[in-house]
Amino acid sequence: MSFALPSATSRIPLSFSAFTAARGRGRRRRDLFSSSSTTTFAMSSNPITPSPPQLQHQHQQESSSSSSSAAAVDAATHYHNRTKHSLTGGYARGPRGLDWANQPNPFLRFLSSPLLPLLHSPPEPHDDSPPYHSVFSSSLPPPQPFSHASISRLLYDSLSLSAWKSTGLSTWSLRVNPSSGNLHPTESHLLSPPLPLSQQQPSSPPPPPPFSSSSFVAHYSPKDHSLELRASISPPDLPLHRSLLLAFSSILWREAWKYGERAFRYCNHDVGHALAAAAVSAATLGWDVCLLDGLGHDDLHRFLGLDRSNTPSPDWLPDRPVRGRLPWVESQHPDCALLIFPFGETPPSVDYAELALALSRLPAMEWLGKPNSLSKDHVCWDVIYKTAEAVKKPPTYGEGFSVNPFHRSPLISPDLYKDMTVRQVVRKRRSAVDMDGVHVLEKDTFYQILLHCLPSGELGLGEKQGKQFTLPFRVLTWDAEVHAALFVHRVRDLPKGLYFLVRNEEHLDRLKSAMRSEFEWERPEGCPAGLPLYRLARGDCRELAKQLSCHQDIASDGCFSLGMVARFEPVLREKGAWMYPRLFWETGVLGQVLYLEAHAVGISATGIGCYFDDDVHEVLGLQGLEFQSLYHFTIGNPVLDKRILSLPAYPGPGIDA
Repeated sequence: MSFALPSATSRIPLSFSAFTAARGRGRRRRDLFSSSSTTTFAMSSNPITPSPPQLQHQHQQESSSSSSSAAAVDAATHYHNRTKHSLTGGYARGPRGLDWANQPNPFLRFLSSPLLPLLHSPPEPHDDSPPYHSVFSSSLPPPQPFSHASISRLLYDSLSLSAWKSTGLSTWSLRVNPSSGNLHPTESHLLSPPLPLSQQQPSSPPPPPPFSSSSFVAHYSPKDHSLELRASISPPDLPLHRSLLLAFSSILWREAWKYGERAFRYCNHDVGHALAAAAVSAATLGWDVCLLDGLGHDDLHRFLGLDRSNTPSPDWLPDRPVRGRLPWVESQHPDCALLIFPFGETPPSVDYAELALALSRLPAMEWLGKPNSLSKDHVCWDVIYKTAEAVKKPPTYGEGFSVNPFHRSPLISPDLYKDMTVRQVVRKRRSAVDMDGVHVLEKDTFYQILLHCLPSGELGLGEKQGKQFTLPFRVLTWDAEVHAALFVHRVRDLPKGLYFLVRNEEHLDRLKSAMRSEFEWERPEGCPAGLPLYRLARGDCRELAKQLSCHQDIASDGCFSLGMVARFEPVLREKGAWMYPRLFWETGVLGQVLYLEAHAVGISATGIGCYFDDDVHEVLGLQGLEFQSLYHFTIGNPVLDKRILSLPAYPGPGIDA
């Protein structure tokens, strides 16, 4: 197969127009929510009878864990291949339409739990958060003490509502942390020491007991920006000093309702967005954040009290999608826990075995609150839950806890950014629905955005990108595995074409070997010395970008779009199947950076979960599973829909938006 673009200087190994024309012949147009094959539902008025879960609390070494076995890796790769979209073969299995009557409630509440209202940050012009670019390109501010006010700010600038939108008879909320389809499967939970009254706001009432008198586990409720108490903890039972734990869980049904089998991918994109949102918000308070990745799935299950709050699942799963009243599909799936601690101090010492022992005592405590029901009827997309079970992380206590050194992100000039604080950027960020197809991005601004996508930041002579040292990538515990293939459409003085950002330079030789031999691998003119960006081929690739992203105009109408390409099967074989969701987390962290960077320079971005997987690989020349495309993005000038009314996230006392 060859492509030669219509340009005197073009020597691209494929003709973009020829590629799309050939792939389009005989293609059946499908709704994005349609199934590529007939989906069989077992219709029943009776739900599956649940039986007590077969929970095992035996911690074993990672070498003997079933999650790191070859069978688990095979299950992850089977799911991944099964849920690919294809330009000629159709879309992954999903609902044939949206069942609006059973759309899941986007807000999980624990009914009858004691409530701690959190403080709202002062509106402009009283915004005291630091300038946006400063938290990436300079040292973090002095750490604030853990208090009612500081935890309020942490959650307000990372996981709270950012606005309400309304048009006609429809009203919906947006959040600081983005979500595909605005479905928000990610729930957050806090393990905090007692919260004293903040010295910064002495007029505020102090938190009531037990929030003020003992450590506690609480669920964060973004609808009213409050904490719902789940359990009180005696101080001796918590082997942590001067730190917080923030944990994330996913309600897989919220995504599966709309996207069917592919939903597990999107849930993990959202975990990555939440990780980055929390890391950036914590940085404004002088706090560092790192995954507690030595803990296993069962540790997190106990930490969140899911034995008490989850509806027991059946001891078997169907072998096809099943429709009915299945409340267990609303259960929370534990994802990860973050340790939050003062930046610049000696990082806390974490003994994973001791911490796991403390968490093992939590289920015996009194847990408060009962979760609300999210839908009346459900569909169990069986492969999602089988895959989630297969990729559960085993404990890896022996690895120990460590924190990477902080590196600054390179800064070409602060003048490339609008004069905005971190709070203004994170709270006003929006996903673009349409791009204008006209705006031209300045080359230095394009390079600056990509510089903030580098995991290692500023490096010395001879050092390579790969270690995760910069904000927010430092929240992750592994070396970068995700790269970016860029379709450049409108960047001033930069030739249109296909480019590649190598985020871990240890992979460069393998990438060159795995991709098309005709690619140039040339550094573009004027590219900053520390930016490993390569031009692969010149030419207009707008139509190609659109075709690959499920025929969506937004991929071609921006200034550039990209596909995130991860080293894939080797990672699962080397580390374990539990890395499968973590690769998507890394793409979500990178996507959050793109969102923030785009807004900070005055344009916008949108994550694209719908793309034709193997057709992307064919364009790049990738074969097999060594590298896989996991997420797409587009960046450009947004077209605003003036029919949609924007309302405040929290209108005020007594007003329910």
